[in-house]
Amino acid sequence: MPRLSLDDLYRLAVPSDPQVRPGSAAVAYTLTTAERDTDDNVTQIWLAAPGSEPRRLATGTLPRWSPDGGTLAFVRPVDGKPQIHLLPMDGGEPRVLTAAPLGAGAPLWSPDGTRIAYGGPHFAPSADGPDPNAPIVADRLDYKADGPGLLRGLTSHVFVVDVDSGALTQVTEGDFHAAGPAWSPDGQRLAFTTSMEPDRDLVPGGAVYVVDATGGEPKRLTTQDVVCTGVWWLGGRLVATAFKDGPIGHTRLFAVGEDGQEEIVTGLDRNVMVGGPGYPGAPPALDGGDLVFCARDGGATHLYRLRGGAVAAEKIVGGELSVSGAGVADGRVAYVAASPYTVGEVYLDGEKLTSLALAGVELYPPRARVFTAPDGTRVEGFLTGDAKGGPLLLDIHGGPHNAWAPVFDGVHLYHQVLAARGWTVLTLNPRASDGYGEAFYTAALGEWGVADAHDFLSAVDELVADGTADPERLAVTGYSYGGYMTCYLTGHTGRFKAAIPGGLVSDLTSMAGTSDAGYFLKMWECSGDPAPQSPLTRVGEVTTPTLILHGDADDRCPVGQAEQWFEALREREVPVRLVRYPGGSHLFIVQGRPSHRYDYNERIIAWLEQWVSGSPN
Repeated sequence: MPRLSLDDLYRLAVPSDPQVRPGSAAVAYTLTTAERDTDDNVTQIWLAAPGSEPRRLATGTLPRWSPDGGTLAFVRPVDGKPQIHLLPMDGGEPRVLTAAPLGAGAPLWSPDGTRIAYGGPHFAPSADGPDPNAPIVADRLDYKADGPGLLRGLTSHVFVVDVDSGALTQVTEGDFHAAGPAWSPDGQRLAFTTSMEPDRDLVPGGAVYVVDATGGEPKRLTTQDVVCTGVWWLGGRLVATAFKDGPIGHTRLFAVGEDGQEEIVTGLDRNVMVGGPGYPGAPPALDGGDLVFCARDGGATHLYRLRGGAVAAEKIVGGELSVSGAGVADGRVAYVAASPYTVGEVYLDGEKLTSLALAGVELYPPRARVFTAPDGTRVEGFLTGDAKGGPLLLDIHGGPHNAWAPVFDGVHLYHQVLAARGWTVLTLNPRASDGYGEAFYTAALGEWGVADAHDFLSAVDELVADGTADPERLAVTGYSYGGYMTCYLTGHTGRFKAAIPGGLVSDLTSMAGTSDAGYFLKMWECSGDPAPQSPLTRVGEVTTPTLILHGDADDRCPVGQAEQWFEALREREVPVRLVRYPGGSHLFIVQGRPSHRYDYNERIIAWLEQWVSGSPN
């Protein structure tokens, strides 16, 4: 059976966002594919049920069932703006419900099914949005965001639309961002999270507020000692995700009431995962009286159940699976999970409803291995490929609080291609990685490169010592923090024959003033003084041929970081190449144009073959 090729990018179908239909055993979910002809990512909504073939319902995203299961709300563009549509399940075409000038977000049905709440962009001076040619005036640091770019006064607010008439009510308004609304069980109030502090760009904050569904003054429920990131009305109580001691460490679950909040004891030293691009998980949900939530364990995201009155959650989906979405209704639990052989399948109560694995392709499953750092710390990694004594690629994840999972990776397809060409790929979860406890998670705060570099180098040493890797054919790559660490390592050792930093950070000081998260990075990740940890201070020691890959519209790790590293290496006549992807945000390797994602993978392979394997350019 043939091995994977980069052209299989256009055969991958990635499921997400499973939603159980009330009153039935059916699950609506989204399926995203990359289209070569249009160079676009297309997302469609499908319906699957036990014993039947899945069928396509509509093109769109964010499917949400009405309480009676008779109507499916979803989002798709109208004249370039995302709008909420309603699809009657007894027949008929979808109808457009909203006409939001700047677009609508995820629909949330009221308990009685008569209204839908959503979060969406708002520009107070004009319904049409800001003038793109007007001067940009900023009084705070939060004037831009990766992806949207310059906000120009845009805020996010909560709206409610009547399902029958289409009448729209703006529920929140002001100089703050409110999104992710949650209905109270009686349909009278909405909860959301935001920070309304005037210096919220300098002081980390996030609180749970409730407001009347018809509008009015929001009331704050949580206290200053937690930083809330999301809230859900589950049964008769509000459940929030929040940081306990500032915006570092694990995200935890809290029960929120009129008198503040109380942490929900899960019995886990693990990070709660609510889901996001590159960070698999799902919002917490209620199954009867049980709380169902996701947490990361050993790199993979698993699904847990906390029964009422229990002090320890039980794992209900784990093993070789990594969960990237879940939904609960009528005592049924649907979820999407990846495995070593597929980017994801849809399950209902443990029964697989889809067959999305690449047909006719044999994959290399990642193999777990534990390494020992010089100080005795045990560090888990995964090896892809079965060659002995061949070239080794060390691939470093981002975050730094992300983690590699031992599943088929549909983003980093070069792992499989290189394995088929005799390479071994090492994906390592060094200290600061998620899934190994909070002490491990916070072990590199203020010590990027100092606390974690030896985790990588000692793991490579072990693989060389046991004959897995050829010491003369070592290479390193990574994205975001992984790009930072790629630069850092090549400034401290010349053992790597090729380096490929992507979405990189080369100078933490300049990044603090240019990134949309720069101040946070400086004060919380780097303890206020990032300069000593900057790779640029050691660039004079770099001799490794370096390929730099960077999104041109990256506001998280601005492209100037790549330009500085490129200039410094070129000035010293180190072999270097800079590739910039037009319009690419920091997430372009996950959500960007298919041609850009293909090119990213292809260039990594070509650079490694040129400088390590000896193939022509």
